[in-house]
Amino acid sequence: MLSLPAALRDAFKEPLGPVYRDADALLGDAGRPIVAVGDVVTYHLRQAGHVPAVALVDGRTEREAVDETISDALADPEHRRDVENAPGRISKALLAALADAVAADDPVTIVVDGEEDLAALPAVLVAPVGATVVYGQPGQGMVAVAVTPDAKVEMRSLLEQMDGDVEAALSTLGVA
Repeated sequence: MLSLPAALRDAFKEPLGPVYRDADALLGDAGRPIVAVGDVVTYHLRQAGHVPAVALVDGRTEREAVDETISDALADPEHRRDVENAPGRISKALLAALADAVAADDPVTIVVDGEEDLAALPAVLVAPVGATVVYGQPGQGMVAVAVTPDAKVEMRSLLEQMDGDVEAALSTLGVA
């Protein structure tokens, strides 16, 4: 549905929010619900005693398989949704699963066959104001993006610069 153009890659090099190395500190500062993008982020939040409302995992970190401790800890979530999403892209299946998961009453883990790296953008758009989207920043830690009206405008602007059918993507998310 959407793909990341080469010209936009640099926009994701800098963290989109404060960076945390300690999950307890992040959880103390974060609004709720929390949407976690990435296996390592999800693992650390769970180890700190918090099951994210939505977790997106793909079994990989920095393009390598996560270690067995992490994969075992994230295996067999109670509410699971499987989707395909190619690297450098945001699929319709991922967007639909994300919208459904955010609206769900129970925590949902979206297991991505492919890559979930770009999911933070639509997660900020679909999450309610006051929520927090957390993703991993390689070599730095966990980035916490407070879902505010301004953050939604910023993420929408980035999404609109992607290649593909942006209006259909927004419609799939249920975002006006």
